[in-house]
Amino acid sequence: MSAPARTIENVNAPSVAPLRRAIVLPFDPVLVFATLCLGICSLVTIAHATKTNIPGDPNYYVTRQGVYFAVGLVLAAALSRMDYSRLREMTWGLYGFLLLSIVAVYGLGSVAKGAQRAITFGPFSYQPSELGKLLLCVVLAGFLTSRSRRLGEPGTTIRTLALALFPAALVVAQPDLGSGMVYGAIVLAALFVAGAPARHFAALGGVFLVCVTLAFVVAPMGGVHVLHGYQADRLTSFLHPSDKVSATAYQQVQSVIAIGSGEKTGRGAAATQTQLDFLPESHTDFIFAVVGETWGFAGAAVVLALYAMLIWRGMRAIVLAKNLFGAILAGGIVAMLMFQVAINVGMTIGIMPITGIPLPLMSYGGSSVITTLLAVGLLQSILAQARVSAALKGRLHSNL
Repeated sequence: MSAPARTIENVNAPSVAPLRRAIVLPFDPVLVFATLCLGICSLVTIAHATKTNIPGDPNYYVTRQGVYFAVGLVLAAALSRMDYSRLREMTWGLYGFLLLSIVAVYGLGSVAKGAQRAITFGPFSYQPSELGKLLLCVVLAGFLTSRSRRLGEPGTTIRTLALALFPAALVVAQPDLGSGMVYGAIVLAALFVAGAPARHFAALGGVFLVCVTLAFVVAPMGGVHVLHGYQADRLTSFLHPSDKVSATAYQQVQSVIAIGSGEKTGRGAAATQTQLDFLPESHTDFIFAVVGETWGFAGAAVVLALYAMLIWRGMRAIVLAKNLFGAILAGGIVAMLMFQVAINVGMTIGIMPITGIPLPLMSYGGSSVITTLLAVGLLQSILAQARVSAALKGRLHSNL
């Protein structure tokens, strides 16, 4: 004679195990691995590139970068344990904070290298346009989710673009053209993941071509220059670098020389482009060139493989997200990462314009590092809750 309690236990046991594993393992191991490895690569590369930058303090930059990573990892871990869907309730509050923080730069920001982009707090600085990238992902996900039944209407697409282009215009005016371009990539990705009709993207492409023609052909003929002279040069110098070696293309030429000299396995301590300061901004915008010169094709391939892993897990989050809000949020984050990696790496090898876009998790800078780690924390939250949701569904089906 069998005991009923034992029978119930046997029926439920297989379905409880997946749920228990999903709760005990909230982190996606591949995403964690890629993130930590990129952080280590960043610290090692910055230590190599900046050991002679500050006399008497060779570890100045690497120490600060380590602090940024530590703070960002703690915040990312905390964010990964929360229900990301709660952010949808804060959509308009976060959008207001995004706009206010960008506007605050004009009154409180410090000027560095001709641009007013950051607010300084003692030895540290905060760049609102960096955090704004992630905030925009959340805002657009919340707005599009609220209009999920009206995605086919042109009004939805127009309003979504307006939400993104307004802060983007404020950022470009700082001037920070690179971040403004990232905002544009995020809004297009959000519309795509949400399911906006193809005809809307075709119309946007036509409008974009018209705007480019007006800005770069018609307006200059009338004496109106939409972009600063150096911005226009940066966007076009990569097409003919040999014509402007002494001006805007100098950085790109030195970067290509550095990467080319690294060959297969790198020059190590003999990386003269980096060590003798021929390569400008070696620890920020052109850090990938340092990787290429110091560790060669092998080192560059490892870094790119880690980014591929990071983006792969982000795309998996889009597919597995338990709701539309999570899918759009993950789509915006993936676009943010992919666009920055593509433009920065392309810039260093001479096939993309110089825009000042940092290489996520590699370039020196607290605002960029912490923002990217917060984005990773949100991806972790989306993946973890997708795992729990799938386990719950499996338990329900097995009980039925």
